[in-house]
Amino acid sequence: MKVLKISLIASMVCSTLLGANAFASSHREAPNITRFPTLDSTDFYAFNSYEAGREDYVTLIANYIPLQDAYGGPNYYAMDPAAVYSIHIDNDGDAIEDLTFQFNFTNELANNNQGIALMVGPADNQRSVSVPLKNIGGITAADQSAANFSESYQLTLVKGPQNSGSATALTNTSGAMFHKPLDYIGNKSFGDSSAYASYAGQFIYEFNLDGCASPGKVFVGQRKDPFVVNLGKTFDLVNYVPVEGDSAPGAGDQGGFPGGITQSVDNDDLMDKNVTAISIEVPKSCLTTQGNGTIGAWTTASLPQARILNPNAKVGKTEVNGGALTQVSRLGNPLVNELVIGLKDKDTFSTSHPKDDTQFADYVTHPSLTELLNILFKDAVNQTLGTNIETLAPTNFPRTDLVTAFLTGFAGVNQLETVTPSEMLRLNTGIPAKSRDMQSAFGVAGDDLAGFPNGRRPGDDVVDIALRVVMGRLCYPIPVNGTDTDLGLCTSDDASVGNVPFTDGAPVDATMMMDHFPYLATPLSGSK
Repeated sequence: MKVLKISLIASMVCSTLLGANAFASSHREAPNITRFPTLDSTDFYAFNSYEAGREDYVTLIANYIPLQDAYGGPNYYAMDPAAVYSIHIDNDGDAIEDLTFQFNFTNELANNNQGIALMVGPADNQRSVSVPLKNIGGITAADQSAANFSESYQLTLVKGPQNSGSATALTNTSGAMFHKPLDYIGNKSFGDSSAYASYAGQFIYEFNLDGCASPGKVFVGQRKDPFVVNLGKTFDLVNYVPVEGDSAPGAGDQGGFPGGITQSVDNDDLMDKNVTAISIEVPKSCLTTQGNGTIGAWTTASLPQARILNPNAKVGKTEVNGGALTQVSRLGNPLVNELVIGLKDKDTFSTSHPKDDTQFADYVTHPSLTELLNILFKDAVNQTLGTNIETLAPTNFPRTDLVTAFLTGFAGVNQLETVTPSEMLRLNTGIPAKSRDMQSAFGVAGDDLAGFPNGRRPGDDVVDIALRVVMGRLCYPIPVNGTDTDLGLCTSDDASVGNVPFTDGAPVDATMMMDHFPYLATPLSGSK
């Protein structure tokens, strides 16, 4: 009966939590960024490469342009040529970037930006007329002549703070330019998924890195959105019971909470969406030039401060941009700007820098969301269950468990040499990667120190992890190398529902991705 009551409490608490903040990682996470979808960072990953033979590398992936319908033509999803997309690395712990990989994109039509034209009309009245599509025929890895549009990019490394450091253009080891493949328009254009994969694979480049003995790798292109979440039913006043309904995820025995949601790919409302991924792989030794081998990482996108629209727009001449580079999006840990930061400060967070994150400290030490849940639902829960629970929210203040998870990292796991409270992904490059089939989707909480929050891999189930952490999972022992370990951050008395298996029922694991760079799966086709 006690277990049943705890499960019922967890169901009510989690339902409200999901209803208040839909879990979409960082898709459309702040009011202002919804106006700039090409600069909207959806997910950020930093992990020790687990491709065989690449153990000495770190992979960083920044996904942009959320909720892409594969059939979203005729223009599909180009990057903003006025923007600067960046991946930042702090390797000494001062919350200021020491290395920044910058991406600047250029869009161009075929035939020197004039586009492909067809001769239309009879012999005595012909006109050369530009075609309206991005391709006029099939495209293969061997023949791309039918493409009417292309994107290229410049890759730059800035050493020191991005705005004042030393910038060096990074070059393709083959001497060619860096290009982005066309999005997966459909199978008539590309054949099938394997043919598209072969085509896109030609856009994986090695690049030279000054002072680094080995080259890095880079790929920019459309991928299947790796994030999973039960969005539709969540928006519908949480039209499910968000506690595991099986004795174990995927067991199929309905031996968990009666009526609880069970794991199914049908619960993933992003299963038919693509994203655009900026992916790099760099030797560890070239990232950890200072500190203790742990790095902090985050991604941003910026625009020039001023934009003047061309009233007579032409291809490549739609506006004039100028002024100081201004950050409009930022992403490190998943779900922070959704779950933790208050609505009035979400745009401020998007434009802020890790070194200034003390301005958001109260959101972490004294989170408003869990207290709001308690105010709204404590009486209803006690009345329903006939209990006299004093509070449903964790009671440890300040929330040192959340400070550790989001702002400082865990000592001996992913804490940098100098500890500056700031929001970023922290990755210990010295903890060996686990192969795809050996990874736990629950990362550190699943006895897998190579996973979230020690960096983040594409197969880490950050929705379920975040649900459990915010409700006090770290107040209970977690397995470390097979041994239940008390982290000393809080106690079980501080979190009455901290050990309940919250879930949205949308499973994710590493087998849904590739086991090699660029790791994320081939995008979905716009047409079969």
